[in-house]
Amino acid sequence: MNLTRISIIFYTFMLSIVSINAQNSAPQGWWRMDAKMDKYNGVSIEKAYDTILKGKASQTVVVAVIDSGVDAKHEDLKNVMWVNKGEIAGNGIDDDKNGYIDDINGWNFLGNKNGKNVVHETLEVTRLYAKYKPKFENANRDKLSKKDKKLYDKYLTYKEEVVKKQKSAQKQLDEFNGYAPFVIGALKAFGKSMNGKPLTAENLEKVNAEDLSPEAQQGMAIFQNVQAQGLAVESVDEIVDIFKQEGDHYRGRAKYMYNPDYDSRTIVGDNYADSYEKGYGNNDVIASDPMHGTHVAGIIGADRKNDLGIKGVANNVQIMAIRILADGDERDKDVANAIIYAVDNGASVINMSFGKSHAWDKKAVDKAIKYAQKSDVLLVHAAGNDGKDNDATENYPNDSYVKKRFLRKNKVKYVKNWIEVGAASWEKGEKIAAPFSNYGADKVDVFAPGMQIYSTTPDGTYQNQQGTSMASPVVAGVAAVLRSYYPTLTAEQVKDIIMKSAVPVEGMVIKPGTDDEKVPFKNLGQSGGLINAYEALQLAAKTKGKKKISSPKA
Repeated sequence: MNLTRISIIFYTFMLSIVSINAQNSAPQGWWRMDAKMDKYNGVSIEKAYDTILKGKASQTVVVAVIDSGVDAKHEDLKNVMWVNKGEIAGNGIDDDKNGYIDDINGWNFLGNKNGKNVVHETLEVTRLYAKYKPKFENANRDKLSKKDKKLYDKYLTYKEEVVKKQKSAQKQLDEFNGYAPFVIGALKAFGKSMNGKPLTAENLEKVNAEDLSPEAQQGMAIFQNVQAQGLAVESVDEIVDIFKQEGDHYRGRAKYMYNPDYDSRTIVGDNYADSYEKGYGNNDVIASDPMHGTHVAGIIGADRKNDLGIKGVANNVQIMAIRILADGDERDKDVANAIIYAVDNGASVINMSFGKSHAWDKKAVDKAIKYAQKSDVLLVHAAGNDGKDNDATENYPNDSYVKKRFLRKNKVKYVKNWIEVGAASWEKGEKIAAPFSNYGADKVDVFAPGMQIYSTTPDGTYQNQQGTSMASPVVAGVAAVLRSYYPTLTAEQVKDIIMKSAVPVEGMVIKPGTDDEKVPFKNLGQSGGLINAYEALQLAAKTKGKKKISSPKA
């Protein structure tokens, strides 16, 4: 789940009650810039294209975006979407015999053959609570077996979390509903006071707040705070629409996420007990809400050859869209199948901007991850947006798995094709780590730009969003560039290059999740630095690739 965009308007409204609180902001596309040339801690990709990559040949690389779906018709994505050449569109036949009918741009594991798609989902903790509720709801712990006592104790923790958070979600919804009429009224009053003028920075500077009604003043404060948070909005109607979407999210949290009686799989129609079932879903990769996945896809590979919108990191890439996210937690069965689908259909890099604190069937996901490792596919994963230490808390999926050993204690091992990504800010000094980012001296590998990232959004639009969900595709894009220009590099070598070439961040920084606690940046992740495409490409040029490339047949 990506929670950083949720409630921006609601909480900036709360800020605006106190004051019109302007915040620092970064220039559009700062994440592609160079620290020395442009003074922003971007990944130096434009510098790389202008220098060491200029005139150099590259190969097309397929990057799978396992996410909420992608708007494959977006003006900045339609020419970079992966197209399954073995499939004939719309004929209702699995032409390439891969188990998926008409999978032209990818696959949607949250739909059914009749074209219906899952919109709302539960959280994993809710599913676990629902799973054990029939068995333990009226159980007497003293009469349970040793094995069942452990399960019973877990059940109680699941129940406590779900009940507590469901009440909290309902309270938030009630608060939201209470404020909504005032917020919408204030915004509309401000819009009306502008007499149809575009809400540009230039026009806003000319407005004297004292000349506005109190309601319009409040609307102006909300508008300015929303812009300061990084949302690229230019009209009151845009904010009202987003605000209403947030209301839908709050209703979803209260009605679905913590509801143990809700089961989205009745829509999918699969055998959920079978984690290794294939072929369910449909080919609708846009589906109900591709906002998150579309933004991620643009960061990786938005068309660099047109004069529209933005430029993605990678210049010779195809985006394979795989949908497993709705408004709730992803499911392990879908994660596993999505990874396998991506590997089997030619992806070299897989971006996974999602995560959760509980697992349903980790073994199935681990099996898929190891399959990707064996197939030399790099997995890039967002560390999460809770401001927590991933070394101390559970975060799934992850790169660890248990290796069973005969007559010896089982051993925890780690795959070598996995990169865990934290989010960095455009600000230097003590604020360089994004305040929401998860971290971990052991579990997080590298940090990448993740605040105020301007990218593609559905229906031909563009927005700023932030989160480790945005940092991960920056890394996936750089990995794609490395594999494109240096195709003999293995997934393990690409990870090693990204880690070793990360630009070190010296000194103390504000620890994510705290107001002012200072820690050395090197304590937040293994590499102790920020990903840099220019430095990575320089190191790649000096690295002998270990991957054998088959010569084309004559």
